[in-house]
Amino acid sequence: MQKKYKNIFVLGPITPQQIAESIAHHSVKTGIGGHSIFLGQVRADERGKGRVTDIEYTAYEEMALEKAHEIREEAFAKYDLTCMHIYHSLGKVKVGEICLFVFTSSKHRKAAIEACNQIVEQIKQELPVWGKEIVDTHETVWKENK
Repeated sequence: MQKKYKNIFVLGPITPQQIAESIAHHSVKTGIGGHSIFLGQVRADERGKGRVTDIEYTAYEEMALEKAHEIREEAFAKYDLTCMHIYHSLGKVKVGEICLFVFTSSKHRKAAIEACNQIVEQIKQELPVWGKEIVDTHETVWKENK
């Protein structure tokens, strides 16, 4: 039997409304003293003779969800976190839109900040998610995670 993991994927961009709702739900958790938020946004980088207009994200979803679960578990074991949310876009995301949202909460700010940074780095290095940059000259370039 295949294990069911929390779905981190959002089709298209992560909207400001989704981010605001996620933050708003934490006002009732009065043991939280600090939050850390990372928002990854699509940049209009220069590629050849053109400029990036969109990134189209694909993933090996089953493996990515399992890896995201491992990253979550590691962070909860290492840091004194109260809560954590991870959302990553799939499909086309335009320049200026949000494609990654990591939100950590803890009793004290230091744990939330350090955990958020570690999670973002692990996602960029370990998650089987790929971005194909779409350029205004109709070229496509596979994005390199940095």
